[in-house]
This record gives sequence, C-alpha cells and structure tokens, in this order.
Amino acid sequence: MSNEANSQEGNDALDGLKVMIIDDSRTIRKSAETMLSREGCEVLTADDGFEALSLIHTHHPDVILIDIMMPRLDGYQTCAIIKNNQKFKATPVIMLTSKDGLFDKARGRIVGSDHYLTKPFTKDELLEAVLSHAQLSKAA
Repeated sequence: MSNEANSQEGNDALDGLKVMIIDDSRTIRKSAETMLSREGCEVLTADDGFEALSLIHTHHPDVILIDIMMPRLDGYQTCAIIKNNQKFKATPVIMLTSKDGLFDKARGRIVGSDHYLTKPFTKDELLEAVLSHAQLSKAA
C-alpha cells in the first residue's frame, strides 16, 4: 500500500490526465490502462482507429497512444487523421508497436507522431513517455 502512495506522490502531474489507448490487443490495452489508472490518469480505450476517432472528438484526450498494426485503420492512418485536424493537431500521439526499425520510426514521424514506444514496454517507459508529452501539451 505504501508503494502505491509513493508512486502517486511522485506523479502528481498524471492525476486527472486523460489518456486514450488505441490497440487491437486486449492484453496491451488492459495492461496500459491499469498502469496509467493507478497513477491517477483517466483512461479511454478503443480497439481500432475508427472507434478511436469518434471517442477523440467526444472526450478530447490529453495524450493518445496508438498501436501501428491494427485492422481497418492502422496506427499511421489514424495518427495522420488526428494530426490533420486543427482541434487535435497539438495533441501528443505516441506510437505503440513491436516494429522498431528505422523505417517504421521515420514513417511515424512523417504522419506526425511525437514519440515511439516499442512493445513490450515497461511501466516506467510508459509513464515517462506519457508524462513528458503531457507536460509539453499543457505548456503549449
């Protein structure tokens, strides 16, 4: 119990932060949701880009995590749609993927992603990425 209290004290900046996780893997969605909600984040989930786009317009997340390999609308396409929308252009998008090649990272940058997190990721890696981009989006 004291570990939970300590981790929440250390990440006050995450309290109330609205984070969207878009991934077709229920396991990844659930584990990222658990990690973030324990730190005080409000977490929204979607299992594909189409579902996510309507939720983004309704809930206006502070940070968006997107898997690249998804059916129907992949992460690159979803990110490009988000970043081409004036309302959400400044919203940080973190790509989540098992693809860690130079080409994949470059393609993520081209469509506007702000960060690239390779699966499997640790709790610390996830929290650090979300926290650094949340602070940037609030400063903007």
